[in-house]
Amino acid sequence: MKKILFFCIALLPAWLPASGKDHPKRLVAKGAQVEKRAEGFAFTEGPAADKKGNVYFTDQPNNRILIWTTEGKLSVFHENPGRANGLYFDRNGCLIACSDMDNELWSIDMDGHHTVLVNAFEEKRLNGPNDLWVHPNGAIYFTDPLYVRKYWTHNPTMQQKGEYVYYLSPDRKTLTAVETTLQKPNGIIGSPDGKRLYVADIGDKKTYLYDVLPDGSLSGRKLFAPMGSDGMTIDRKGNIYLTGKGVTIFSPQGEQIGHIAVDANWTANVCFGGKDMKTLFITASQYLFSLRMNVRGAKQH
Repeated sequence: MKKILFFCIALLPAWLPASGKDHPKRLVAKGAQVEKRAEGFAFTEGPAADKKGNVYFTDQPNNRILIWTTEGKLSVFHENPGRANGLYFDRNGCLIACSDMDNELWSIDMDGHHTVLVNAFEEKRLNGPNDLWVHPNGAIYFTDPLYVRKYWTHNPTMQQKGEYVYYLSPDRKTLTAVETTLQKPNGIIGSPDGKRLYVADIGDKKTYLYDVLPDGSLSGRKLFAPMGSDGMTIDRKGNIYLTGKGVTIFSPQGEQIGHIAVDANWTANVCFGGKDMKTLFITASQYLFSLRMNVRGAKQH
């Protein structure tokens, strides 16, 4: 097992404005810097904060879920979470995980016990659940792109007709493909009122905005941002944070308003955490970073 180190070191200027007209330094705490919180991982992904602000994230190649507590301590939560990738807490306090060892969606309780929620669509294996968002009513939206993994022992060819976005009903009994036209859907997040859904098509380098209808279906698709994203989050002002090369922030109207530089080859995902939900946590390659903000993350359940 790789040795894990954790510490706090200021690395980079916190904010690089996208233009002179829009200068959203007010989003970042005065004097804040991007700080390296932990390193020594193979590839970090899927940060998700519980109700107390503790941040859970995955080290997918090492098949672990870790916790960065509000006291600044690092520990291991789960040693074998099915190669979990994206994570999100549901309203019952369970951690929903895109566990693509066997292309499944898991619910993990705080004792570490898991239940498989989904493992197929129309009696065929999923491609590999990647990222997800839990609707306020308990329904789950998740993306299912095909990324062939070296650790797979099953048939690595695509079993589905395409790479889709799925909707799992609140009772978790009915799975529906609600977006079937994207090249490679990846990052996903919804608005706290449950009325809007953002989905990144990383294959086509675009992010779309949808209206969420009462039955869970999507309508009114429109281009939100001219870039894709591996993971994403939303703050209480409605700004959307996209990842890839650092973190790029878009206003609710879809205008790029800034960029956070991250000293890593790839920035995979982001979430808000901490006791006041005003710290942006960034999973990037071998590292976990953070940045103090003036704005809180959008309330989730």
